[in-house]
Amino acid sequence: MPELPEVEVTRRSFAEAIAGARISTVILGKPLRWPLGCDPSALVGQRVLGLRRRGKYLLADTSDGLLLLHLGMSGSLRFGHGLAPAGAHDHFDLVTDQGTLRLHDPRRFGAVVYAHGEQDPVAIRLLGALGMEPLSDAFSLPAFALGLKQRRTPIKQLLLAGRLVVGVGNIYACEVLFLAGIRPSVTASRIGAERVRKLHAAICSVLARAVELGGSTLRNFSNAQGMAGHFQTSANVYGRDGQPCHACGTAIRVFRQGQRSSYFCPRCQRP
Repeated sequence: MPELPEVEVTRRSFAEAIAGARISTVILGKPLRWPLGCDPSALVGQRVLGLRRRGKYLLADTSDGLLLLHLGMSGSLRFGHGLAPAGAHDHFDLVTDQGTLRLHDPRRFGAVVYAHGEQDPVAIRLLGALGMEPLSDAFSLPAFALGLKQRRTPIKQLLLAGRLVVGVGNIYACEVLFLAGIRPSVTASRIGAERVRKLHAAICSVLARAVELGGSTLRNFSNAQGMAGHFQTSANVYGRDGQPCHACGTAIRVFRQGQRSSYFCPRCQRP
């Protein structure tokens, strides 16, 4: 599933190229997770003013509203001139005078939704419960620490939920907790101040590093120019069950937690 780093990498790969583009045609394929929310013809003639990100949503500001794009479980975007004819898994084409933006999504859990702005009830429903942005100044250590103290859920599941901080998907949660020395099963409210500080710093550094490396391509992720990510090749614990820890040599372990695989070093990560 594309997580925050993959979405940010995708955004950066075509944000400049689409800025200022005038929409000429909108082509819909098979239904996605949610309906577009307007007649496609309503977008024709509008300009794409810019491209932002909120959590795992891309926000394309237009001259009369906002397009919210989500990649779901298997989605990816392409942008450019001369794209091949749409295939069976291509479900949305935004044709502009600067290129075509296409959503490719074999499982169709992704979405493209139109709203009149961020205060539109549609946008609030999708964005309103999202947590702090970890790659921005809004990711406050005091607010993060307070949020942990108020929750009695296992720390990894709290990170994955996205209501305290967004974008820490499974691979990144495993890596973050390793750097912070915290076992994935530890109750959030029991984490002491020093380890909270390490956890906060680890979230920032791991996600920034993931963006720098183009995200993670575990199956088929690539950015809007077709380039794969490489973060997974430098993982400390994720996907390394039974292999020696890079720090201490102890065998990495894995267990199921909330339907996801949690990888950890039993020596470096304290309960």
